[in-house]
Amino acid sequence: MSDDFQGARAKAGDTLLIYAPVPLHRAGGRPDGALTLEGQACNGLRLWAENFARVISMMPLAEGPPPPDWVPLTEVGPSLERIRIEPMPVAWRPDRFLRALPAARRRIRALIDEADYLSFSIGGLFGDWGSVACVEARRMGRPYAVWTDRVESEVVRRSAGAGPWRARLRARLTHRPMAALERALIRRADLGLFHGRETYATYAPFCRRPEVVHDIHIAAADHIAPEALAAKTAAAAEGPLRIVYVGRADPMKGPLDWVAALAGLAARGVDFRATWLGDGTERAAMRREIAAAGLDERVSTPGFAADRGAVLEALRAAHVFLFCHKTPESPRCLIEALISGTPIVGYDGAFARDLIADHGGGRLAPLNDAAALTEILAQLAADRPALAELFARAARDGAPFDDVSVFRHRSELIRAGLPPRRSAAQ
Repeated sequence: MSDDFQGARAKAGDTLLIYAPVPLHRAGGRPDGALTLEGQACNGLRLWAENFARVISMMPLAEGPPPPDWVPLTEVGPSLERIRIEPMPVAWRPDRFLRALPAARRRIRALIDEADYLSFSIGGLFGDWGSVACVEARRMGRPYAVWTDRVESEVVRRSAGAGPWRARLRARLTHRPMAALERALIRRADLGLFHGRETYATYAPFCRRPEVVHDIHIAAADHIAPEALAAKTAAAAEGPLRIVYVGRADPMKGPLDWVAALAGLAARGVDFRATWLGDGTERAAMRREIAAAGLDERVSTPGFAADRGAVLEALRAAHVFLFCHKTPESPRCLIEALISGTPIVGYDGAFARDLIADHGGGRLAPLNDAAALTEILAQLAADRPALAELFARAARDGAPFDDVSVFRHRSELIRAGLPPRRSAAQ
C-alpha cells in the first residue's frame, strides 16, 4: 500500500462521489451478467481509490453486449472493495430522460449526502446525470467540481453539417442549450478541472477556480526506454517515413484530411508507410479515398486494435504521429505518441501547442490545411537528422505524463479546492 493512500485513508471524511459517463455493460448483454467496463475506466477507478478512502462512482448502464475492449469490473483489483458502483439509466432521449429524472434526482441527492467530496463529469443535455448532480449539489449547498475533456457543445455544433438529417437537426437544436448549460454549471462550480489547454481556454473565463488537468492511463513503464529511443534515433536515417494514427475514424478526427495529406506526399515522390489504427463511421470512406489515390500499398487501416501492447509498439516504431483533429478537445493519443518518442504533426490547437511548448516535440499546421501537413512531412522525410532530433524532443515533452501522477494531481486539487462535508456544514 502506498504512503499516499495510507495518508488518504487516515483522513476522516474521505469519500469521493464522481459521475463518469463511460457506460457499464452486462457480460454477454444478459440482465444477470457481471458488470463490465472499459479497461482504462477500470484503471481510473483504481487510481481514484489510491487517493481516497472510499469512492462512489455513478455510471450509465447500457443495454446490449459490451464493446470489444470492455473488461470485467474485477480488473480494478483489490481496491474494488472500497469502490461502490451506482448504475444510472441511459436516457439520452428527452422522453426517457424526463421519465427517469424524478427517481434519479432522489438517488443522486442521497449519494451527495453520503459523500465528502463531489466531482462530476459534464457534457451533454438529456441524460447527462453529471449535470443533474451539479444542479442537485447546488440546491443542497454543497461545493462541487466539474470535469470535462472537450467542449461538447462545440463538438455537437460542428457535427450539424454532417450525417443523417435527424442527427443534423438534433445538433442544430441542442448545441446552444448545451453551451448555456455548460457555462451555468461551471459558473456555479467551486472548482473546474479541464483536461488540456483546449478545454481550459474555453471554460476558464466562466470558472472561479479553473485548473488544467490531464486524464491519461499511461504507466511510467509505458514510456519509451532510453535504449529503445537511442535505437530508434540511430535507425531514422534510412527507410520509408513511418506514419501512424491511433483513434476513431470519425469526422471530428479528420480522417479524409489525413488521407489527403498522404496523397500529397505520394505526389511528391516521398517514400512512406502509414497506418490508421481504429474503427469508425469514416473508415469505409477512408478506404475508398486511399484506393482512389493509389495508396493501397502504402496505407493500411486495420481497424480497432484491442492489444494495448501492440498499440504502444506501433507508436514507438513510427517516425511521426499524424493527426487532423477538427474540434476543440484534448485527445490523449497525442500524449501517448510523445511518451513513445514519436513527434506529433497535425492541425494547430491549444492542447497540442501546450503539449510541445517546452521542448518542441512536433510540428503544427493551420486547421484544415492538409497541404501544409504534406509540406511538413516532406521536410522531415528529406531531413532525417531533424527528424531524429524530434524523437528526443517528443520524449522530453511526454516525460511528465503518467497515470499515477495525474490522478494524484487531480485528487490534490479536489481536496484543496473543495471544503469537505464537515467544513461545509459549519
